[in-house]
Amino acid sequence: MNADDGLELTVRGAEKRDAGRGIARLPEPVRKRLGVLSGDTVVVAGEGETVAKVWPAAGDVPDGTILVDADTRTNAGAKIGGTVRVRKVDVDDARSVTLSMPEDVAFEDDARAVELIKRAIRDRPIQPGGQIHFESLSAEPFVVAETDPEGMVRVTDSTRLKLAREGRVSRVVSSVAGRSEGGGDGGPTPGNDAAPSPTVTYEDIGGLDEELDLVREMIELPLSEPEVFAHLGIDPPKGVLLYGPPGTGKTLIARAVANEVDATFVDVSGPEIMSKYKGESEEKLREKFAEARENAPAIVFFDEIDSIAGKRDDDGDVENRVVGQLLSLMDGLDARGDVVVIGATNRVDTLDPALRRGGRFDREIEIGVPNERGRREILEVHTRRMPLADDVDVDRLASRTHGFVGADLESLMTEAAMVALRRGRRGDADAPITGLEVTRADVEAAMASVDPSAMREYVAESPTTTFADVGGLAEAKRTLERAVTWPLTYGPLFDAARTDPPTGVLLHGPPGTGKTLLARAIAGESGVNFVQVAGPELLDRYVGESEKAVREVFERARQAAPAIVFFDEIDAVATNRDGAGGDSGVGQRVVSQLLTELDRVSDHPNLVVLAATNRKAALDPALLRPGRLESHVHVPEPDEAARREIIDVHLDDRPLGDDVDRDDLAARTEGYSGADIAAVVRDASMRAIEDVVGAYKGEAANDHADEVAVTRDHFEAALARVSSSDA
Repeated sequence: MNADDGLELTVRGAEKRDAGRGIARLPEPVRKRLGVLSGDTVVVAGEGETVAKVWPAAGDVPDGTILVDADTRTNAGAKIGGTVRVRKVDVDDARSVTLSMPEDVAFEDDARAVELIKRAIRDRPIQPGGQIHFESLSAEPFVVAETDPEGMVRVTDSTRLKLAREGRVSRVVSSVAGRSEGGGDGGPTPGNDAAPSPTVTYEDIGGLDEELDLVREMIELPLSEPEVFAHLGIDPPKGVLLYGPPGTGKTLIARAVANEVDATFVDVSGPEIMSKYKGESEEKLREKFAEARENAPAIVFFDEIDSIAGKRDDDGDVENRVVGQLLSLMDGLDARGDVVVIGATNRVDTLDPALRRGGRFDREIEIGVPNERGRREILEVHTRRMPLADDVDVDRLASRTHGFVGADLESLMTEAAMVALRRGRRGDADAPITGLEVTRADVEAAMASVDPSAMREYVAESPTTTFADVGGLAEAKRTLERAVTWPLTYGPLFDAARTDPPTGVLLHGPPGTGKTLLARAIAGESGVNFVQVAGPELLDRYVGESEKAVREVFERARQAAPAIVFFDEIDAVATNRDGAGGDSGVGQRVVSQLLTELDRVSDHPNLVVLAATNRKAALDPALLRPGRLESHVHVPEPDEAARREIIDVHLDDRPLGDDVDRDDLAARTEGYSGADIAAVVRDASMRAIEDVVGAYKGEAANDHADEVAVTRDHFEAALARVSSSDA
């Protein structure tokens, strides 16, 4: 076969940023065999034909493949994994193009929106009958109704764009004339045989390539190629359970697969199934499956399936009958025909065990919190139509958003766009939006207001405290850096040395010496999520609840990794089991659960456990062995040099009098901890404020803020009032 006849290529999904752009990416060997250059036009022919613009495929793309988006696949009548014939073609420049608008497009005569459409399809090859998505305007596609000249053409700056709805032309845009003209000659609307439009496609799903392949294998193949399973002599899979934290893309995957295989999507909501009348809930469930059979191939999707299929017990009569009916319907494999059931839940352990076996849910696929590469893909999806300023680094943003799921990242970019909009409106409410860009400052403002949902229950944060805020403690800082920062920064070196990083670090020493501050500082230095757990918060009077709380803390931390889990006052929950008193054994059970979770942490290199106590001797010895809290960092009371550093930290940027001697303060605070010194500085500052308030009564004192000065006398009074903790 020569290049003039075209090449047969295997279809793969497009890169996330290419969705809706009419681009066909080709590996270098394929490009050479076809004799095309970047920017040339090719015909992609499956069951139908369409045109696309050639771009080179980046990265490790196999030879003999072509990367095209959902619109191009639909226009060409092709599916991922199928084959298409690709050949080079020359196209004329279009004099005019008429697009038929979906019914849900809100504008009728909006010149700015039409200009945005014109810019989006400029230099793009199109043909009559082809569909084009404009995500910001409609979930449904625009359809190319007419071109002049007829056939395959390319949109250029001089092309006249017409928008039609039900035979009417909404607006004509001519870039050459530089103006918009109302009216027009009315282009035809496409017939009912236009290709179906995917509302959610594989290009809309980022960071889940492996999971998506598993779902396609279990769902797409049985619906699109059932003969393969007949040839192998096996029954096709009939059910897939997707589980994972909220917002990770479970529902999105189900909808994308249904659209890509052109299957009917039957969405079952738990509340609409349940009824107080006996037998009605089961009847509604049977009706859903009957609807799916009548419109096969079909996918029945149970979102939050745990709400109707929880574990059966003696008290829940209605729930037990609904679960029994669901089991019966899922067992009727032959009667179901080409119907696949997908369940989604973030509470997989609450499902009835009878559902989780072969023949019902044949495979369980975890849809987890995305890693950095996955977050990069998700951000590409949500920024591909967003005008980003040059100072926005998406790679850096992906590395900073630990623990963010897809829904969080969508919220983050939406908030950034709203910040940009508010900024633009403050300047001029009537200013055109065409020049508005989302800047790095907009993204930073959004980061401050959007938290990772996987950790909100446990108040995960990325502290801004650094080692510069901690005076002294040089040895403790070095130990923490080796235990926490090095494994995250120098992973390849640990692999080369065949060495596992420490799993846990215990900070111990007198109260007020800076143990909690050190934990927050190392999190700030590392740039990872910080989960602070106060020991008493884990204790509960009900049997099993305390252990469950420990498990959930570690489970959420694993989802949001890399992260630091910090147990403050760990002696409150992990005292020596041999000396446990009459606490009904809850302390012993919590310690045992904590030991189990610490052993599991060794399998997760991006999770570090820090603990702090001023009663090291009271801890259970099993916690302190290697493999658990193996690094013990003593945080002592500061010596004079350390006190001088602490004083510098607290006095820098304060309005000080000329008579304040920092060295003298360091010498006179012997026996003071870091917290004590902070209290002295705070007391002296309050006395300086008191002087100004006394001199100028009422709110008039606010006008003399520049007169506030902390003097030697203020510190003398503070030292007389604040004594050291061990005094």
